Amino acid sequence: MAHTIKGKNKLIARVRRIKGQAEALERALTSEEDCNAVLQQIAAIRGAVNGLMMEVLEGHVRDHLASGEPTPQRDADLETVVTALRSYMK
Repeated sequence: MAHTIKGKNKLIARVRRIKGQAEALERALTSEEDCNAVLQQIAAIRGAVNGLMMEVLEGHVRDHLASGEPTPQRDADLETVVTALRSYMK
């Protein structure tokens, strides 16, 4: 997985932020915070995980599925797939 090696530091930073968010959620549950605060934290974690998933998935598509000689049609098709994935992941 070359794309995860090239972007390793960036991906690890994202994972560490997610870890911090999960720890904040645990503290919120332990201290019996308001449901709204807990739900907001869960939504933030979900968004962060989806962002991480999209970054790794896009790298995979670009590096593995679209390898070979670039052509205008392939590049356009690749952008269409990535745009659809980004829309779906929101």
